[in-house]
Amino acid sequence: MCDTLVLHGEGATWFAKNSDREPLEPQRLVRLPAVHGDPDATVQTTYLRIPQTASRHAVILSQPTWMWGAEMGVNARGVAIGNEAVFTRLVARQGEALLGMDLLRLALERGDDARHALDVIVEHLARYGQGGPAGYRDKKFRYDNSFLIADPRECWVLETAGRFWAAKRVARYAISNQLTLGADFDLSSPDLPGEARRAGLWNGRGDFHFARTFDTWLLPWVGGARTRRGLSERALAQCAAGGDWASLAAALRQHGDRGDDLRGHNNRQVCLHAGGFWRPSQTTASLIARLSDDTVELAATGTSAPCLGLFQPLSFDEASGGAVLSDPAAPAAETLWAAFEPVHWRALADAPFRQALRASRDALEPGLLARSGEWAALAGRARQWHGEWQGRAAEKPAPRPRRW
Repeated sequence: MCDTLVLHGEGATWFAKNSDREPLEPQRLVRLPAVHGDPDATVQTTYLRIPQTASRHAVILSQPTWMWGAEMGVNARGVAIGNEAVFTRLVARQGEALLGMDLLRLALERGDDARHALDVIVEHLARYGQGGPAGYRDKKFRYDNSFLIADPRECWVLETAGRFWAAKRVARYAISNQLTLGADFDLSSPDLPGEARRAGLWNGRGDFHFARTFDTWLLPWVGGARTRRGLSERALAQCAAGGDWASLAAALRQHGDRGDDLRGHNNRQVCLHAGGFWRPSQTTASLIARLSDDTVELAATGTSAPCLGLFQPLSFDEASGGAVLSDPAAPAAETLWAAFEPVHWRALADAPFRQALRASRDALEPGLLARSGEWAALAGRARQWHGEWQGRAAEKPAPRPRRW
């Protein structure tokens, strides 16, 4: 489960996403440089080897450590993309193809703007399809994908079912784990209604409706996709036209009407906490980006649970992100994500510790997001905060959560 939202206005675009994955699945934030004249003819994605492009954009990616692709990211041209699992009637139950996360990374590395990135995704979707085991330990977990794709000038929602797809240009939009497009899309795969009818997926009566044709109901209902999307839409409606870091961070930290009663959560929270068979996912990373013609600015937690984590600023400046970025070649155990997990576990079980952690975070974070200081100083403050709370968590370690 995941939640992604975009807000375009006043000369800039805001993008934000929570990545919801299995508990105990490490995720790392990496910055990869631009490539020019790569001699390698192919690239190994998570499951497939496909042709490589010689020149690629610099990217910042938030990726589960076991896969080639990424849950969300931004390139140096100011393109941001987040993907969502959607459980359509055409999810491939066998075989291996491109994961949605692979499609996302390919689009960021190769896309010059949002529309070009969309074209990269649908070109590879048509050629290779999508699918394969998408879970960390649960290798039966498979899904199709939807995407929010943004740049400083425009945003697109792209939804897929197998190799079918539809896309619409949007300004304020949120997606969760269900299809949202009806009959009013702007672009689509060739002869989409006719192909759907020939495949026996649409009876040809009335207007063709993408979501009604391809979506299923059980997993979106169990996952609370409609409620979570509603929370994001309300958060967007309350944002000023120009957006701001605090509003987007608050949108990703929402617990809805269940508040801080973590045991009482039910998948209908944007900040997701795992618990039990019916709630197997948690938010494992969060990212916010502000995209303008002049700058690409980001903030990321690099840790589980944005309601407990610290958003740190970074950019494509090589001096930035020192306390949140990971070495792509380093073991998962050396990521900030892994270092913060004992703090996360303690906070889940200990309400006074959780409240003190948040109060400390709330005192520090505004200054970081305002970029009040040099990059080295900002990273130093973040490292000090993390070190302090890792030490406090170690004083009374909480048990590792059960893996449902």
